[in-house]
Amino acid sequence: MTDQAVPEYLVQFRGAFKSAMRWHDLDDLWQVLRASPKGWYVYHVGDEVPHAPLDEAQFENFLEQVDRLLRADHQEDYCGIVYADDLRVPSMVKIYDPHNLGVSCGYSESPPLPGWVVSRAAPVDLEPERILPANRKRWWRRLFS
Repeated sequence: MTDQAVPEYLVQFRGAFKSAMRWHDLDDLWQVLRASPKGWYVYHVGDEVPHAPLDEAQFENFLEQVDRLLRADHQEDYCGIVYADDLRVPSMVKIYDPHNLGVSCGYSESPPLPGWVVSRAAPVDLEPERILPANRKRWWRRLFS
């Protein structure tokens, strides 16, 4: 398969990313995203692919809730589980679920998929092999109920 046959979203998804290594780096990334809240798709990997970006209030709620979840469930003195294609001008952000990290950095033949992908581009199904845990499905649905 050539790059021309691969959807642009997947090309971007497979590209280079930089880690928000420290919690203050994550705070800075959230500020960048909040400064331009329109037009962001949030794909909960393993759930239905969204067909429209979130509205501004939904996006802000997502950022608040995912930040709270990451800090509660990833009890380390560093973040290191959120990656952006560009930390200053992101167009795609991968957020790894603290309960499914595997090898999220470095090299692996089958690295885990992120829990969430925030992007300007409309997502395509990443076809995860793992079954989405029921507690994450409930958390996700509560965000938008």
